[in-house]
Amino acid sequence: MRRRVLTALFLLAVQWSPAASSAEETIVVVGDSLSSGYGLTAEQSWVSMLEQRLDEQGYGYEVVNASISGDTTAGGLARLPALLESHSPAIVVIELGGNDGLRGQPVASLRGNLDKMIELSLASDAEVVLTGMQIPPNYGPAYTEAFANVYTELAAEHGLPLVSFLMEGVALDARLMQGDRIHPNARGQVVMFENVWRVLEDLL
Repeated sequence: MRRRVLTALFLLAVQWSPAASSAEETIVVVGDSLSSGYGLTAEQSWVSMLEQRLDEQGYGYEVVNASISGDTTAGGLARLPALLESHSPAIVVIELGGNDGLRGQPVASLRGNLDKMIELSLASDAEVVLTGMQIPPNYGPAYTEAFANVYTELAAEHGLPLVSFLMEGVALDARLMQGDRIHPNARGQVVMFENVWRVLEDLL
C-alpha cells in the first residue's frame, strides 16, 4: 500500500514538474482574407503552411489563425486585447490594412491603429512581425505612397522585423491570383508563405 502511494506521488511530481508541464509557445496571426485563406481550403492558406513547417522542423509553436475576411485595422485593434489575454503569444504577426486602403480610409487612422496594435503586443511581451501592404495605383500616387510608407515607418520606429510586402511576387501575376484579381490562389499562398518565413524564421 505504501509503495503504491509513493508511486502515485512520484507520478504526480513528474506530471507537474516544469519540464513536463511546459506548453508550446503560441504564434497569433491577426489578419484579413489574405491570411484566412479566402476562396480556398483552410489547409491552403499560408498560415496553415506556417504551422506545417514549424511542425516539420520541430519548433515548439502552436499557430492561432485569428484572421477574418474583410477585417480592418480598427477591427483587429478591437479584437487584439482578448487574443493577447487568451493566448499569451510569444509572437504576433500583424497582417492588416488592405481593406483600410481599398475603402480609402485615412492613412492617419491606419497608422494609429497599427501603432496601438504593436504597442499592445509588445506590452504583453510578444515579439511582433509586421507585414507590409500596398494598394493599386488607381488610388492616386500620394495616397498609395503614404499608405505603403506606414509599414516601413512603424517597423523602423519600433525596431520590428518587416515583411516588406506580403504579396510580393503575387499581386501582379495573374497565374497566382483568383478570378477576382484580389485574392491569391493556392500557388500564390505558397509564395506569400515564403515571404513571411524568410522574416519570421529569425525569431524562432
